[in-house]
Amino acid sequence: MVTRTACQALQRRFATAAAAARAPAAEVRCQRSAVFSREQGRQRALYPRVEKIEVSVQGPGLDGTMLVVNKGMSTPLSCARHLTQHHVTNSALALVDGEPWSLHQPLTQSCSLTLLTFKDSDPTLVNQAYWRSCAALLGQVLDTAFKDNFTVELLSTPEVAVTSGAFCCDVVLDPQLDSWTPSEESLRSLTREAQHLIHQDLVWEPLEVAPSVALEVFSHNRCKQEEVEQKAAQNPKGTVMLHRCCDHVVLSVGPLVARTGLCSQYEVTALHSLGQGPRGLHRRAQGLSLPLQLQAHHTVWRKLRQRAEKLVEVPRLEEVAPPSPPDATPPPSSQTSV
Repeated sequence: MVTRTACQALQRRFATAAAAARAPAAEVRCQRSAVFSREQGRQRALYPRVEKIEVSVQGPGLDGTMLVVNKGMSTPLSCARHLTQHHVTNSALALVDGEPWSLHQPLTQSCSLTLLTFKDSDPTLVNQAYWRSCAALLGQVLDTAFKDNFTVELLSTPEVAVTSGAFCCDVVLDPQLDSWTPSEESLRSLTREAQHLIHQDLVWEPLEVAPSVALEVFSHNRCKQEEVEQKAAQNPKGTVMLHRCCDHVVLSVGPLVARTGLCSQYEVTALHSLGQGPRGLHRRAQGLSLPLQLQAHHTVWRKLRQRAEKLVEVPRLEEVAPPSPPDATPPPSSQTSV
């Protein structure tokens, strides 16, 4: 009870704009990572003895391939290592019984498995996971980019389509920075930090958790706690998905790609002001990236970058039209296609 009261008091302090009331950012990251590791260990302990499951691998030249792997321990990446180095190097995501699945997420029952790459005939799912991963990387950069005496609060990350032209990360910076407008050199500095993480080829570790665990992970960020509650309510299983890269933990609506090294061309393109919000001045950081398997000529990249500099508009929840009631007359079908 004492611990819960202390956490609630800490949350209230973090909801204010006073930087002095916040715990050091490094301490917060360490606490989040520690909770992640504790839950990860608890879940692994659910499989105290080795049990075998069968994985039917699908894909070009692989149909009919059957692997016998360890339940709760083996991952799609483990399966890729039983195939060829090409599958290990080029796979970015997996389908497990038709469900998008991180390459590092353990398999818990016999299933069918398809390894996905950026060069598949339909890369939609991989592209979505890649855009989501690039946004997560941008959030990680912003979280560590400023001096310790400046606070950074990451807001819910907009889930935007690749066709929007840029991935996004919403953030509230320290009130002392409200009048700050980032220069081109500032954006280049953020880009260099992102590229440093890319060159380290770091793993995005997935972990599906109960809301109570996620609330503890984000005990210092009221916005993330609200997001946890929303995502848990929307998920039929009542769980939420976390990912960790080093000591940075993010909340996501779906799987991320396997590792930062799958990113190639990556650039932070803009930091737009969205105006005052309940937590201070809301800003939208944006960026552009292409994966390692898809390169663009510098002239094409320049045009893509110019587009990625423009503010990506994300509809607010109240602006989204509610679904029609079951007894309503359905609207006429659209003549356009996405």
